[in-house]
Amino acid sequence: MSTIQSSFLIATILMLLLLDFTVDAQSSADVVFPLKRYGNIVPGTDITKALANAWKDACTSNRSSAIVIPGGIFNVKEGIFKGPCNSPIDFQLGGTLQAPKSLQGNNWITFERIDRLTLSGEGVFDGQGKAAWKKNDCHKRINCAQLPISLRFNFITNSIVKRITSLDSKNFHINVLGCNNLTFHNINITAPENSPNTDGIHIGRSNRIAITMSKIATGDDCISLGDGSKQINITNVTCGPGHGISIGSLGRYTNEEPVEGVIVKNCTIINTTNGVRIKRWPASAASGTATNMQFLDIIMVNVSNPILIDQEYCPWNQCNRKIPSKIKISKVSFKNIRGSCATPVAIKLICSRHLPCDEVKVGDIDLTYNGIKGSITSQCTNVRPIISGKQNPKICSSPYVVP
Repeated sequence: MSTIQSSFLIATILMLLLLDFTVDAQSSADVVFPLKRYGNIVPGTDITKALANAWKDACTSNRSSAIVIPGGIFNVKEGIFKGPCNSPIDFQLGGTLQAPKSLQGNNWITFERIDRLTLSGEGVFDGQGKAAWKKNDCHKRINCAQLPISLRFNFITNSIVKRITSLDSKNFHINVLGCNNLTFHNINITAPENSPNTDGIHIGRSNRIAITMSKIATGDDCISLGDGSKQINITNVTCGPGHGISIGSLGRYTNEEPVEGVIVKNCTIINTTNGVRIKRWPASAASGTATNMQFLDIIMVNVSNPILIDQEYCPWNQCNRKIPSKIKISKVSFKNIRGSCATPVAIKLICSRHLPCDEVKVGDIDLTYNGIKGSITSQCTNVRPIISGKQNPKICSSPYVVP
């Protein structure tokens, strides 16, 4: 672990200790803007305008402020909360905000260009995605109609999101773009396992993002990291159902930025199609790198592909597997990963023949398979892993079978 990663991990732990100490305390904001000040705020009403007015007042305040949303179920057509703001803001959600069932476009709730934001409370962001999932075919074709992401965090700095729930998003639950020093703590994300493209938290082009003490159950990746993700710390997350915790996919677009400095530690992954995964498209649009990624102390429960590097990621045959990936993968560690598999191939390290993986370390692996499809095994190509400790199954024990 690098010095930068160690410092970031220590800083995150200290922040979380402070969070646990203060999370139930009343707001320390100098000014409180209760939503009832902005109209007849009763459950079942549309509070879109009231929220916009409360945000305007809080954002222009020269003293730290809090927006307080009471208990109850409220309708919100769309919420765009932009900065820069003059002082820190605590956005406290006590009730449930419901999206329109027929909402179109790319956004529902957006927080943008804000420093020192706290989004807190025991409240729920309900995307009401059930009707939209039938129309979501982005997992089948490239030029699909976009559905709104429930929560967008664009260019947020030095901020915390804690103890909220995201329910049944139409698309991604949470999207993080261009953020720096943002922590998600004790988050609950829920959608059925058959809900398409409902990634729990997707991160792109962001630095120093922490996800801790959270539960994520979706129809896609619990957590996915896009290009430009740097110094990402994921700890004590329970994932499942879904597609696991993924770095990627990468290599699909031009001008992608490097991925570096990722720690996934002390997580439990249950009944997912993948465990911890690095996925890259073949026939990459441009060259790129992904380096210094660590997967440590992971428990797998009935996971189909517990450990996976896939540089031939090609869902629904939307690419050409015959052209190798141009993304260079290096300095990857899989250590102390244990539990049970749903399929006999417990480990797949499928690297690019154009740029083989370097410095892939695999140690203290103890996975079991009790199914009827054969003995537990692992597959490798274009990689020479550095092996240590227990090996169950034996690393690279079977030849890779091209799909």
